[in-house]
Amino acid sequence: MIAKTILEQIGGRRFAAMTGSKDFTDMGNGLRMSLARNKTSANRLDIIYDGGADLYNMRFYRKTFSKKTFESRTKDIETHEGIYCDMLEEMFTMGNGTLHPLLRGGRQKPPTFFHEHDGG
Repeated sequence: MIAKTILEQIGGRRFAAMTGSKDFTDMGNGLRMSLARNKTSANRLDIIYDGGADLYNMRFYRKTFSKKTFESRTKDIETHEGIYCDMLEEMFTMGNGTLHPLLRGGRQKPPTFFHEHDGG
């Protein structure tokens, strides 16, 4: 339920289409998504809801997997804490470096919504 609310607050399918974000995953207390190529090296975003404060925390990071060693690595790119719901889209723009890749003429795959959280 929280993930669905977060997705609605950032713009839902319009947000997914405009940003190229995909693989939306319900994390229980938040939403995880894969990011399209952008000005930063971040390829993942977690938006976690802090129910006690009624605020959100955003974590932009890069997750890579080595086919040679089978190791998964995660590198934090940028984090933002204490974000109001009406600031989520603005913070996405800051952390991702872009908000509208479709305006550059890029073709995006249709978004996929809500996979189960894999713990990674």
